[in-house]
Amino acid sequence: MIRLKDFFSILKNKNFFLLWISQIISQFGDRLTQMALIALMSARSPGSTLNLAKLLSFTIIPVFVIGPVAGVYVDRYSRRRIMIISDILRGVFILSIPLFLMDIKDKILPIYIAVFLSYSVTRFFLTSKLSIIPDLVTNNQLLAANSLSSTTAMIAAILGFGIGGVLVELVGIKGGFYIDSTTFFLSAVMITLISVKEANSILNKIQNRIEKKSIFKEFKEGLSYIPRDKKVLFVSAIQFLLMSGIGSVYVIIIIFIQQTLGSATRHLGLLVMFLGAGLFLGSVIYGGFGSRFSKVKIIFFSLIICGILIISFTALVKISCSFLVAALIAFLLGLSVSPIAISNNTLLHELIPNQMRGKIFSSLEIVSHLAFLSFMFLSALLGEYLDRAWILIFIGVLFSIFGIIGLFLKFRYERLRL
Repeated sequence: MIRLKDFFSILKNKNFFLLWISQIISQFGDRLTQMALIALMSARSPGSTLNLAKLLSFTIIPVFVIGPVAGVYVDRYSRRRIMIISDILRGVFILSIPLFLMDIKDKILPIYIAVFLSYSVTRFFLTSKLSIIPDLVTNNQLLAANSLSSTTAMIAAILGFGIGGVLVELVGIKGGFYIDSTTFFLSAVMITLISVKEANSILNKIQNRIEKKSIFKEFKEGLSYIPRDKKVLFVSAIQFLLMSGIGSVYVIIIIFIQQTLGSATRHLGLLVMFLGAGLFLGSVIYGGFGSRFSKVKIIFFSLIICGILIISFTALVKISCSFLVAALIAFLLGLSVSPIAISNNTLLHELIPNQMRGKIFSSLEIVSHLAFLSFMFLSALLGEYLDRAWILIFIGVLFSIFGIIGLFLKFRYERLRL
């Protein structure tokens, strides 16, 4: 069991403390980037769901284009050096937007490129950060270090959205990007002060070359395994459905909030903060009591609740234009989504053989993000022609219908025994 004094003990470790601080700064920078990009598109193409989807897609594409190969290169070179270079490059790419690219009238392509490069480099930073932790702490401290790192990252991201949204409206879009780039340079300085001995043996380099060659082969193996196991296929389908639903809502709800509550990023950032707080609290509560219930029933029941809350959010916020109503429902939505994600991941861990986990999880990540992107663009395209509120209500209805059908089938066919 991890005690509070274990966390304080780890933070006395100078190298881990510097990494921890750099992570907080970097997380805030990432969230501030997203808020500044949303504000930029709101200024350039107000109310356009399709143009916003195009810009935000360049923050997501690197996850499955760069992510699979990042780990190979991270293990081949100094992780500390990769993190320093990544932060400096992210700072430069983001700084180029207000210095040069925003002033190029009617040309959005250079901004797309800068955003894509920045988020591509982020994949190397995140992989390096996870990989370097065992080099900074003892084996006995590893669990507490990972727990502290994950919890802090979630809290920093939640607060980053809220503070970032307000900050961008206070200092302006250019000011937001300037502050954003500064956070990455500060993070690089912190990592520079870390002293770490990293082992990079010839054997590791040879192994990494083999891994690089087999990335696409392993992706194929992971993907082909899923249809062969009905239970794994079922859980994978739930993940696909969830990511498709989130993708459908993503851009539409941003524009809906902007137009209903009347600000580009302030209300949006604060609402994401309430959503994140709900996710965090939901994870804690479900982590403590979730084992008492059927994971499959929890998933379907939560889908029904999520659908009802999406419908309620849309209808009540459109009628009342009240931020407090929106914040309350966003918090409840976070509480409802967290059991789905936790149950789904737990089922995958229980069902997938150990030797196949890496392949299947990496394959699922790529497929899930493709689903997210595809449905984000589909709903964004519909949003150019249809009332955004009706699109959100329709998505909410679909969530609830899937949940009701799933619960009905689960009760009828208990022999699934997941």
